Amino acid sequence: YDTSHTSFTEVKNYTKINQVSKFIRCFGCVFWSSVLGFCEARTTMPFTEDFYLPSAEELKVQEINVTTPTLKAGAIHFGKYCDEQCKEFMLCRKEEDDPRRCLKEGKDVTACGIEFFQKVKQHCRAEFEKYADCLEWNSPSMQVQYCRKTQAVLDKCMLEKLNIERPYMGYFTEIRTHKTNRPHPGPPIPRTEWKDDRPSLPPDYPIEDAKFGAATFIYT
Repeated sequence: YDTSHTSFTEVKNYTKINQVSKFIRCFGCVFWSSVLGFCEARTTMPFTEDFYLPSAEELKVQEINVTTPTLKAGAIHFGKYCDEQCKEFMLCRKEEDDPRRCLKEGKDVTACGIEFFQKVKQHCRAEFEKYADCLEWNSPSMQVQYCRKTQAVLDKCMLEKLNIERPYMGYFTEIRTHKTNRPHPGPPIPRTEWKDDRPSLPPDYPIEDAKFGAATFIYT
């Protein structure tokens, strides 16, 4: 089932304030994307000739092609539905300390997310769309306090049709024990320790007070 054509948000009844807020958000994204892209284009990451990089075939996976309001509307239930896959992935990332060794676990999380949104579309599409629309058009930052009624309707549908209960506050921040069948992590990848040869002042070097006061803040 292809989720590339899944559209959970159908824009209705534009208002001036929503148009302004959307313009501000869009302008901010474009501005910071251009700034970060400018910096990234001038940043290089050197590596040795024998450094292993995964091939494009290893990295290729079906993406979750949904919008930001859709992801935010389904984030809590998504996390609960894919809880085991997410914990397995995070455990791998923590133990191995190398993203190349956790490609399979990362693909499992993505596949679980696609399966989740497919089931939501099949069983709770109307309730989900109303909640996502409410998040997108009732505040510029998509705050949930304005959408508690539609959230309750969605929670009821999720529980009755998908057997996914909305987790309580603090569920994802608790310390939990996770059982895994993964083998023990292999030896850590050797890393070159570089000596800092930059010239520096001795610890007892006299430092004069600032002539014009503190320079903590600079106003232009």
